[in-house]
Amino acid sequence: MGTPAPFRCGFETIGNATILVYDQGMPLLATDPWIEGSSYFGSWTLSHEIPPAQMQAARQAPFVWFSHGHPDHLNPESLPLFLGRTILLPDHRGQRIHDDLERMGHTVKVLPQKEWVTLSPHVRVQCLSDYYQDAILLIDVGGRLLVNTNDAIDRGWGRHVRRVIKEFDKSFLLALIGYGDADMINYYREDGSFIVPKAGLKLPVGRMVKQSAESYGVTHYIPFSTMHKYQRADSLWAHEYTTPISDFATGFESKTVELLPAFTRWNCENDEHYPIDPRPNDGRVFAPIEFGDDWGDVLSADDQIQCRAYFQRVEHLATWLDSVVLRVGANDFEIPLGRGHDRSLRFDVPRNSLMTAVEYRIFDDLLIGNFMKTTLIGTWPRSGLYPDFTPYVARYSDQAEANTREELDEYFEAYRQRDPMEFWRHRMEMKAIDFFRSSVAGDSPIYSRAKAVYWALKRAV
Repeated sequence: MGTPAPFRCGFETIGNATILVYDQGMPLLATDPWIEGSSYFGSWTLSHEIPPAQMQAARQAPFVWFSHGHPDHLNPESLPLFLGRTILLPDHRGQRIHDDLERMGHTVKVLPQKEWVTLSPHVRVQCLSDYYQDAILLIDVGGRLLVNTNDAIDRGWGRHVRRVIKEFDKSFLLALIGYGDADMINYYREDGSFIVPKAGLKLPVGRMVKQSAESYGVTHYIPFSTMHKYQRADSLWAHEYTTPISDFATGFESKTVELLPAFTRWNCENDEHYPIDPRPNDGRVFAPIEFGDDWGDVLSADDQIQCRAYFQRVEHLATWLDSVVLRVGANDFEIPLGRGHDRSLRFDVPRNSLMTAVEYRIFDDLLIGNFMKTTLIGTWPRSGLYPDFTPYVARYSDQAEANTREELDEYFEAYRQRDPMEFWRHRMEMKAIDFFRSSVAGDSPIYSRAKAVYWALKRAV
């Protein structure tokens, strides 16, 4: 295929969820640039190295956009490289990331909701944030539309995005689609048996790509936001649930959508495109102690006070959960919450990562790291920690400081006011989906048929 010629206007995809946008022959924008270090307390590393040319472009781009606070997107080890750049952020309620970055000395600009912002003569962006503290970015590069949904799912912005897509002849969906390891999957039953995650079904990824891409009406799909591998000895077991790049073609059959390589270089002046061939990262395995975790460490009295306050401040937990038990260094510390629910949680977790997550309010990092073992005690819905634990602790509390019923009401009202009709339509849709997920097994024929009907309705609407 030869060496691609330099281009003045175009984009590249590299790393886990990084888009590099160029205009006038220079790097302009880098999205979610995790380009150095690891994520989730050392559990994740990038599946492929960042080539020197793309590394330099990411570090030179005057604009950097972060979608949300997960470290495979807003990476603490990569962040210092962008001092002096303009950090673009979604308009999240609470603005925790905005405030934290400003305290670190970064130049920060919050993008207005659903408004085009011009960055250069041929590039403009439009950001959409949602109540889950996620966000997506629409990027118009020389008349080609990039739809960067990264980890987010449609929480009220889908119809708007579909309308925008119709305005472009060429559109590219960059979205997390895969078997499902990029979530909490380290579940156990009370009897000690492992709960095999839905990712273990290895459902054809290409079929999921087809459903999602066709429902949006895009012309191209690029595998995205799932380019990681496990490297900690205590989370290495989860690597079998990751999604190899080669699996994206399995089951993909579409007459309207083209599947592109995960690492792609696209010239928006003539639509020539080439694959980027980064070198896979090595398979080194690191002991937990190399990231500060000794599984034998125990909680101090002060640690226990801090952990109790952390969970008890989230009022919603007491409405459906009796207690949280922290098993640290083989010692159990129980934190009482509610009564009479016949439902408790136990987390087996090393002290250092636990206390870091509690102090910096990043509990989702423990869940997604998948070295912490979560045991469901008592009667639990099929959906596990969702929707009554993870959102309330890791999103509304950690990210927006919404802990009481009154604070939550104010929080959701702020998002409702942005688009009342779409907000309530989506909330009703999610209530139905949550009820279905909690009642029907993810590996059942009924679930598969219902999912097919759901995507068909999305396309029709």
